[in-house]
Amino acid sequence: MSKEKKSGEVSFLLGDTNGDEVEEGTSPEDDPQSGPLEDHHEERHDSVPSMISASSSREDSSQEPKLKHSMSGASNLDSRGRRMSYHPKDFSVATPEEFVKRFGGKSVINKVLIANNGIAAVKCMRSVRRWAYEMFRNERAIRFVVMVTPEDLKANAEYIRLADQYVPVQGGTNNNNYANVELILDIAKRTQVQAVWAGWGHASENPKLPELLHKNGIIFIGPPEGAMWALGDKIASSIVAQTAGVPTMPWSGSGLTLKYNKEDNKPLSVPSDLYRKGCVEDVDEGLKSANKIGFPVMIKASEGGGGKGIRKAENADDFPNLFRQVQAEVPGSPIFIMKLATHARHLEVQILADNYGNAISLFGRDCSIQRRHQKIIEEAPASVATSVVFDKMEQAAVTLAKMVCYVSAGTVEYLYNEETETFHFLELNPRLQVEHPCTEMVADINLPAAQLQIAMGLPLYRLKDIRQLYDVDTWGDTPIDFSNPSMHPRPRGHVIAARITSENPDEGFKPSSGTVQELNFRSSKNVWGYFSVAATGGLHEYADSQFGHCFSWGEDREDARENLVVALKELSIRGDFRTTVEYLIKLFETEEYQNNKITTGWLDKLISENVQAEKPDVMLGVISGALHIGDYQIQDCFQTFQASLERGQILPANSLKNHVDVEFISEGIKYNVKVVKTGPNNYFICMNGSILEVEAHRLSDGGLLISFDGASYTTYMKDQVSSYRITIGNKTCVLHKENDPTKLRSPSAGKLLNYMIDDGGHVFAGDVYAEIEVMKMVMELRVTENGCVHYVKRPGAVLDGGSVVAHLDLDDPSRVQQAQSFTGTLPQPQAPPTHGEKLHQLFQSTRAELENILAGYSLPEPYFRPKLQESIERLMKCLRDPALPLLELQVYNYICAAFKSFLISALSQSNINFY
Repeated sequence: MSKEKKSGEVSFLLGDTNGDEVEEGTSPEDDPQSGPLEDHHEERHDSVPSMISASSSREDSSQEPKLKHSMSGASNLDSRGRRMSYHPKDFSVATPEEFVKRFGGKSVINKVLIANNGIAAVKCMRSVRRWAYEMFRNERAIRFVVMVTPEDLKANAEYIRLADQYVPVQGGTNNNNYANVELILDIAKRTQVQAVWAGWGHASENPKLPELLHKNGIIFIGPPEGAMWALGDKIASSIVAQTAGVPTMPWSGSGLTLKYNKEDNKPLSVPSDLYRKGCVEDVDEGLKSANKIGFPVMIKASEGGGGKGIRKAENADDFPNLFRQVQAEVPGSPIFIMKLATHARHLEVQILADNYGNAISLFGRDCSIQRRHQKIIEEAPASVATSVVFDKMEQAAVTLAKMVCYVSAGTVEYLYNEETETFHFLELNPRLQVEHPCTEMVADINLPAAQLQIAMGLPLYRLKDIRQLYDVDTWGDTPIDFSNPSMHPRPRGHVIAARITSENPDEGFKPSSGTVQELNFRSSKNVWGYFSVAATGGLHEYADSQFGHCFSWGEDREDARENLVVALKELSIRGDFRTTVEYLIKLFETEEYQNNKITTGWLDKLISENVQAEKPDVMLGVISGALHIGDYQIQDCFQTFQASLERGQILPANSLKNHVDVEFISEGIKYNVKVVKTGPNNYFICMNGSILEVEAHRLSDGGLLISFDGASYTTYMKDQVSSYRITIGNKTCVLHKENDPTKLRSPSAGKLLNYMIDDGGHVFAGDVYAEIEVMKMVMELRVTENGCVHYVKRPGAVLDGGSVVAHLDLDDPSRVQQAQSFTGTLPQPQAPPTHGEKLHQLFQSTRAELENILAGYSLPEPYFRPKLQESIERLMKCLRDPALPLLELQVYNYICAAFKSFLISALSQSNINFY
């Protein structure tokens, strides 16, 4: 029996696993593709309602086979770890051609172009390859072609390594590559693929892509252009929803409906004249619509998504600038105005439809926790809504899909009011969502593989995952009445997902790019994740800020939450940028989240209240930062001196120093610390007359292993333009350099879009003076003092992190707030010294101190003479003690005895008589 080769990478596949056999002697945990939860069991029942209590689901368990959960859902496993099935696979198909013929498909697909990058491309390839191995026993039966920009190559993107073939494309913004439909078509024709998968973002919601592909005989793995335009466009889909009688929020197109005859069986489309009635053409028209709806309102671009092209306007004064930001983020997109829903939950329904009019819902997800209107935490199922209300939401989603003859995977999003138990249609995403693995894990369905099979022309009822979900003959061909099935599917357990992004939570989730030095994710039997980067890789300025996704399964919500918190605390990511990991842990541990009392505005409220992730102890951060900065400067002096000697030059002796003065600001307090290197791994820290001796070892990856007061800490430092970022374990603190408010810098790499004031114009502290685009998002730059702004860069300029954008002439330099100096002392160790206090141990440590002094590691005055005298007196005291030779001899005897035992053992194995 063949066994799929395991991957030693940090990325793990979520895909369907039923039908695979596990080799005898192979632990499920050995394979990250199918790590089952050994401690959690559920039973499957026939004819159970979709929402059922946990207690009733365990009735008659003795008559039902048990299910053991895996990373892709629930799988039947016997006591030996082998896969069980009521309907074993008694046939074999070796190629996609045989598969299509056997399962009633119409089109053979064995080569696919992925018009995407990052985690979307990674997830597609891993999921489809998992399905291909199960079906064909060959994970490469479906070949993948990817598009590659110079930036992706430079960043060592993970998806490039996974692909079967790559095609170089122009770099820069995505309209040059992944969103360029003409280029996608050209590459598809050149590489002779049968289908194109667009994933999410980029061109995935552009109806022109499926239209061009279909005209050229290439399959689009997704909905047809008509359905995509009718439901994928936010304005058109709201009109269709109103036609179907689905409640909508007040918006600029409220009341607009279509003439629809259910008996016609024709796909619904929205005429252009009716469509334009829902749009607002300019600021004035938008402001008029906003006043009619009533503030606060949302300004939304119909072609936006993922937090892009959406702004909240609280009043009429802010409206014009926010409207222009939406226009800038999604150029050329129609814009509409919608009433802001307060105290709402963001719930969504996953739908799946085929080419024959069949459409089903696959439970729901709760995506209420968002920043900048972009999801950051997702859950499945949507437990906050009652079963009656959510059934209506699912029925409405299926109705909308059928009205426009929708095909493939899609998501209908709603705003839900928990108090009134009412919901309103928000939009439909005509693509796979980033958070789709949540549904995969509670439904045990491989969604990318399902998309591929639907594109091959298979009806829904022929998909193995769907047949198992509805508990019918796995490999049969009998149709399923999805509107009235004999068994209503139900979700299995609870899943919570966390997006890992390169954003700084302390600065309003500002995204940034850079390289990754370390990425270490420890998967377990109930937590897994996948990433678009690996160690030595990185993120470029045109990439999406999300580079990872972690998922946790549990018997219930609290079980899943605990599993995910533990996994995130063990996740180690070190690079040029901050991540959201620490902040996510903080969110998961809040009382509101644990009690499920959250809304779409909950996270924004925490951000406005400056709620931050847990930070390390202040003095520990100060000590770690001082050691990192001091050691770096001392090493730099030594290396400079050594390089000069190698060139035959001799620098002055005072340039070779073992002590430096370090200065930085932490939380508004200035610290002045003297760091002295007193040995290869020993340091002497002085501050305000207090002293502290610390042991620190430089690690091969650039970190410092610090031993202080009976505890050790692994620490890292990132030297940034205006600060030092110190990481201690899984906590981060920022030590600021002396800040000059007259130099206005870009916080991240990006592009300068425009200035908000004229050159030389006056601003007040807190005012926005410019806008930059960072990783596809528009960010505002603000001043911290009053003054006049003078340009340095021109709009359109490409910025590096820390680039000076403008200068600020201060109105009153004397009013600039200065950091107060720290007047306290260093903490003194309470734990006993680690080198030991026995006589011979004191002798060895004191001797090492004096040898370091002779080697040049001397303390500056006034510390040197007292320290030297103390060490000499301690050494002489040890030497005068008659017990010292005896203790030294005992240590020597211990060493000899150990060596003798080792030698006897080694010689006896060689059949040599020692005696």
